[in-house]
Amino acid sequence: MKALTYHGSKDVRVETVADPRLIESDDIILRVTATAICGSDLHIYRGKIPMMETGDILGHEFMGIVEDAGPAVVNVRRGDRVVVPFTISCGACFFCKRTLFAACETTNTGRGAIMNKKDTRPGAALFGYSHLYGGIAGGQAELVRVPKANIGPLVIPQTALSDEQVLFLSDILPTGYQAALNAEIGPGSTVAIFGAGPVGLMAAASARMLGAERIFMVDHHAYRLAFAAATYGVEPLNFDEIEDPANLIIDRTAGRGVDASIDAVGFEAKGSTVETVMTTLKLEGSSGKALRQAMAATRRGGIVSVPGVYAGFIHGFLFGDAFEKGLTFKMGQTHAQRFMPELLERIDRGDLHPEVIISHRMPLTDAARGYEMFNEKQEDCRKVVLTPGRSGSRVELSSNAAR
Repeated sequence: MKALTYHGSKDVRVETVADPRLIESDDIILRVTATAICGSDLHIYRGKIPMMETGDILGHEFMGIVEDAGPAVVNVRRGDRVVVPFTISCGACFFCKRTLFAACETTNTGRGAIMNKKDTRPGAALFGYSHLYGGIAGGQAELVRVPKANIGPLVIPQTALSDEQVLFLSDILPTGYQAALNAEIGPGSTVAIFGAGPVGLMAAASARMLGAERIFMVDHHAYRLAFAAATYGVEPLNFDEIEDPANLIIDRTAGRGVDASIDAVGFEAKGSTVETVMTTLKLEGSSGKALRQAMAATRRGGIVSVPGVYAGFIHGFLFGDAFEKGLTFKMGQTHAQRFMPELLERIDRGDLHPEVIISHRMPLTDAARGYEMFNEKQEDCRKVVLTPGRSGSRVELSSNAAR
């Protein structure tokens, strides 16, 4: 089969590799019909994620048709069209029983073994995201093995919903939705979202659906902010033009700040000098600028919700300020399996239109170009969807690209 493989920093290649096979009795083999490049994939692309090995298959946002199934699989069958969550969860451990699927104790043997601490729970394995998270082959491929198939894959009913409408149930839509729920957004809420990437946009869509009255969005890519303003009615703030966005947000909210802030940036994608040095030393770190801004923009007694991925140390974390303001922090990896059925219903009813953020559609064979484009923010790139088995190499912009 064809698959996108890792060969080092900014070196990813579509190669012919061995087809996956059933290993456990509850595995399925999926023929991938659509897959996407996630913002967190860019951390791998830039060489920022440890324990990547040459030839690793990338990708954790994908869906497709069940081609084969192990004898213990009962919840899906051959021919089913399914969306697969990015986390692999057993459904039976202490955390899974509490619907904390991203904290699954059994599927990821990588991180716990590395850290060698009895009190360290590894968290769920992830598709296509280094041997730190289990070393499971990802879905930017023609075929993919999906473990724990009775827990993860969500069957898409025979409706008129296209792949593009439901693909983001795999990651960014439940991630943005969980962030909005963690922020306790409801009718009349005010919220500031830091980062207008795919997760930030899904958080804005979720916040609007939940009844937010005002949404401030902070980013430095004008095309992203323009899209978010036109699509979700956000108040855009470009931090290349505004020295202190948090201060401006406070001024616009009667001097108090917003009810909640969502940090959809996390481990800074481009990387500060400190981050680069820390990564070189294998000590993952972040300057924490977006998090400090989120804390500053939030009113006393408010909530800071963090769906943005962090790793290791945060530099200059102002814990005293958080205490003095009485802030609540809610964060962590997304429990996608918990939210996928509800969000599918929302899409089917027309409450959510996640596909509008897609700006580029490409065949899998052009995946390396897609990574470069997304990384460099070329051609106003917001989100790239890849289609395995599609011929040609022409990049197609959707009708939403100029919105």
